[in-house]
Amino acid sequence: MRHGVKDNHLSRTYGHRQALLSNMASSLIIHKRIETTVAKAKELRKYVEPLITKSKDDTTHSRRVVFSYLQNKESVKELFDNVAEKIAARPGGYTRIIKTGDRLGDKAEMCIMELVDYNLLYTGSEAKQNKSAKTRRSRKPSNAPKVEAQSTDNTISSSAVVAETVVAEPTPIVESKVTDAVPTASEVVAEVADTEVADGTVAEDNKVEDTAATDTNEDAPKA
Repeated sequence: MRHGVKDNHLSRTYGHRQALLSNMASSLIIHKRIETTVAKAKELRKYVEPLITKSKDDTTHSRRVVFSYLQNKESVKELFDNVAEKIAARPGGYTRIIKTGDRLGDKAEMCIMELVDYNLLYTGSEAKQNKSAKTRRSRKPSNAPKVEAQSTDNTISSSAVVAETVVAEPTPIVESKVTDAVPTASEVVAEVADTEVADGTVAEDNKVEDTAATDTNEDAPKA
């Protein structure tokens, strides 16, 4: 009988079980999420979390100890370079098991095992903002008058701009009308000269007609 036995042998020998857990731990560290059975996930949690805690102390000795369990250089590098920085402030509980239902073939209970700090749905900035919005302290009534003050300033500035544009636009139009209506000195002199010439020619024509009329009257026989 298995009285007091806490480990699940997973129907494997010692060497086979150690190789299974080592490969699963390397896959979890590299991919940050794996799909497996609930029984294997529970055993993997006890296997991999002490190694993650060991990675917080980045020394040659720690790397050699972790490598003796994982036997994978890529997973050891990923664990000490990236994962250790991500979980530095967490005292424990680095993994999460999410059950997904039974498997179709043998009805084994399946789950998804993941590293907690790499799930953005629970640790992202959006979740933090939603939580802070629900608190009562976030609602401040003092924001309303500030908005009104800004709106009045905007209206005043816009009206001032409109007034400036209205005053500035008609000035060139008025100047153009004045310049067109008032003639220059040279134009006035030219017009006067033209009128004098025209009057002189008319007077001369009248004198010629008068002399012609007198001559005809003198040549005519007297009755």
